[in-house]
Amino acid sequence: MKKLSGQQISQTWLDFFKERNHSVLPSASLIPFNDPTLLWINSGVAALKQYFDGSKIPSNRRITNVQKCIRTNDIDNVGFTSRHHTFFEMLGNFSVGDYFREEVITWAFEILTSPHYFALPKEKLYFTYLPSDVDTYRLWQKVGVSDDHLIALEGNFWQIGEGPCGPNTEVFFDRGEAYDPQGVGIELLKRDLDNDRYLEIWGIVFSQYNAVDGVDRDQHQELPSKNIDTGAGLERIACVLQETETNFETDLFYRIIEAIACMTSHPYEDHKMAYRVLADHIRTCAFALSDGANFANEGRGYVLRRLLRRAMRFGRKLDIVEPFMYQLVDTVMDIYRDFYPYILEKSDDVKRKMNAEEKRFLKTLLSGEQLLRKHIDEGVTLIEGDVAFKLYDTYGFPLELTIEIAKENGLTVDVKTFNVALEAQRVRARNSRSET
Repeated sequence: MKKLSGQQISQTWLDFFKERNHSVLPSASLIPFNDPTLLWINSGVAALKQYFDGSKIPSNRRITNVQKCIRTNDIDNVGFTSRHHTFFEMLGNFSVGDYFREEVITWAFEILTSPHYFALPKEKLYFTYLPSDVDTYRLWQKVGVSDDHLIALEGNFWQIGEGPCGPNTEVFFDRGEAYDPQGVGIELLKRDLDNDRYLEIWGIVFSQYNAVDGVDRDQHQELPSKNIDTGAGLERIACVLQETETNFETDLFYRIIEAIACMTSHPYEDHKMAYRVLADHIRTCAFALSDGANFANEGRGYVLRRLLRRAMRFGRKLDIVEPFMYQLVDTVMDIYRDFYPYILEKSDDVKRKMNAEEKRFLKTLLSGEQLLRKHIDEGVTLIEGDVAFKLYDTYGFPLELTIEIAKENGLTVDVKTFNVALEAQRVRARNSRSET
């Protein structure tokens, strides 16, 4: 394996596909352009939707990119697991009605295993495919994958509602028995069990059918123009090539962790979750603000506010009580300055906004925590909705933050009553505006 930095991995990817006549597209902004269906750009293909839905024809039907992404559907898992991130980068290669199965599988195996590129040992790679997708099975065999490294899974079919869909194949790297303490082995993949041994590093979708509601999958009509949509996780490939325990020890994160360590007497090894939350959330906030987002009470701004405030709470677990997240911005910028040079000119503005937001929350954080602690110490099993709303409305606690703290203490939150109070507040606000 080649021990490449995160930036070297990205550049190797782009150069490989450029040599195969792909146009290299720069990463799109994290804020979707003219697409109200998305809060954030959340995949490599999301920024290319206009090409795949036919509304725009690309000048070159072969495209490659490294796309910044944000996904916030599982924020609470960040820090608990070694793989969840809110900000991440996807390496992609795409065909809009040009090449199809044979080319993409041949290239995938080449970039993964060739000594000129990532040089992964093929005996460590496993490939899943849809059982009925015999063509994909045979092509993996043709490029040199042994039969015992090909796993048929019924779940290998990509479809979201009506429209283009198709089977997919996924690439997994076997990290070895050290990440399989119970010795389950290949059954982890065959039974699709959550594990740290077989790490998914690449997914390839063969978009060849048109899905229609009420029509069985095997009755879908083939598309006149077949497409390829792929996505490989940069952080995961870096973890494999750099042979780190988790993504957080790669060069994409560890300098941030070292910077945090300078702010506290608590070492990383003893407080991994807190460090990882801070390292993840600062990347997301720094890039989102650089791309034009702002802290707010709704939409994208609410997500950023929630992330920053969650990070600040975990900072307190490290006895960091003053504004500190803004101080990590320079480290993030330094890691990415060569690949995303535009962020440097945004640095001062990002730090200013982040510092102001931290100061705003610090004014009420302690009081809010004391109120929540008072209810927890009373031995209740449920945080009442009116308490959760007061924490939100008076102390700036996002509901999700209250839920997370409650969960840590074995409690639940009356979300239904909270939502009733929140809607009543919105009605009052609308009425107030209409009267002025």
